Amino acid sequence: MHLNLLDMITKVMVNDQIKEMPDEFTLDELIERLLIVEKINQGLTELEQGKIITEDELDQRMTKWFA
Repeated sequence: MHLNLLDMITKVMVNDQIKEMPDEFTLDELIERLLIVEKINQGLTELEQGKIITEDELDQRMTKWFA
């Protein structure tokens, strides 16, 4: 089952990020920050699960994509 990124954001995560924001900020800035944090967490989880490729493998794939 694939979840939308926003489905994975918890109240704790939102509260933590709000505490780190300046006294005044836009909703767009908060959403952008939450999405960045979630992407980083997703990447760290994939790293722990071994779902990564080396830079050489990436270069080979990109060469095929843009050939």
